[in-house]
Amino acid sequence: MARFLQTNFRNVFATQLRMSSDQLGELGKGAGKGGGGGGSIREAGGAFGKKQAMEEEMYFKRKEKEQLDSLKQHHQGEINHHKKEIDRLQKEIKRHEGKMDELKG
Repeated sequence: MARFLQTNFRNVFATQLRMSSDQLGELGKGAGKGGGGGGSIREAGGAFGKKQAMEEEMYFKRKEKEQLDSLKQHHQGEINHHKKEIDRLQKEIKRHEGKMDELKG
């Protein structure tokens, strides 16, 4: 549960950061329109600003992929757990049906 909450928090945080990038103006083109430039390299613009903007986008895409993979793994684990539980309960049903058959005979 803690891992899921941690993953969920990271996802929300990454989404908020990406949404706030709309205020930065065009990535890598210098200071943005939201009041903050995003760092001295971004404020300078040019090739370094574009490179940093590209690296940031790659970082967030990589994080997003990691989070999705983690979420898929979590759900697969839940599915496996429930399948095992179904098997266990079906065995219990058969055991009880067997006892009822014994009582009839």
